[in-house]
Amino acid sequence: MEQEFVERVAPLLRAARRIVVCTGAGISAESGVPTFRDDLTGLWARFDAQQLATPEAFHADPDLVWGWYEWRRARVRRARPNAGHLAVAAIEARVPASTVITQNVDDLHERAGSRTAIHLHGSLFAPRCVGVPAHPAALPEPPDDEVIGSPEGRRIPPPRCASCAALVRPGVVWFGEGLPEAALTAAVDAATSCELLLAVGTSGVVYPAAEIPRIAARAGATVLQVNPEPTALDAVCAVNLRGTAAQVLPALVAAAWGPDGHTA
Repeated sequence: MEQEFVERVAPLLRAARRIVVCTGAGISAESGVPTFRDDLTGLWARFDAQQLATPEAFHADPDLVWGWYEWRRARVRRARPNAGHLAVAAIEARVPASTVITQNVDDLHERAGSRTAIHLHGSLFAPRCVGVPAHPAALPEPPDDEVIGSPEGRRIPPPRCASCAALVRPGVVWFGEGLPEAALTAAVDAATSCELLLAVGTSGVVYPAAEIPRIAARAGATVLQVNPEPTALDAVCAVNLRGTAAQVLPALVAAAWGPDGHTA
């Protein structure tokens, strides 16, 4: 990360009244949250993600799939929001007409203080009914860590819907499923109307989420990218800030508004 670039970008951030922050796996990786493909270790090392993350897998063996998602939730609960998540929340606090759109299924943005992140790929913490998808379901008390880490934790029966007694499934987007219509519509609307979009920790290759920064660029917004490596979004970004979210975003917020929260 070059401070000179941060100083040049800060006025753009400070002047914008409608900001969208799009985050991908990179921001959560800094908190130690593995991607779902990387979360196949220990008890789950012999499995493939596509054996577990499909509607067919859940209907064939709901106890096995629910056990894996309990494993994943346990790992996320142990993680903590990092400086990047906190900086995103700080942007929201300073720019009320801002929107956070995330491809991540964890709750780290919310725990960092973000108001209501749009979860394009669903959430580990928002299960729903299989019988009536509109029915949200309460998440049961998590199993003990000893159970999660034991062979017993590989098979955990999912709960039943309180309204219709159907199985409750993880509230994430599985292979073969479309994105939640309401979330995608809200994300497109935000991208179309924003002045500035920050793409943070995303490769820009997973569609349709990858289209959101491109929609903003076509609508005339300035698109900035925060990523340690080049990505497929480089060509549509006005500025590419090379560094991680936890490195770049706090520096950018401080340069825009000062370390004490006032305009620099």
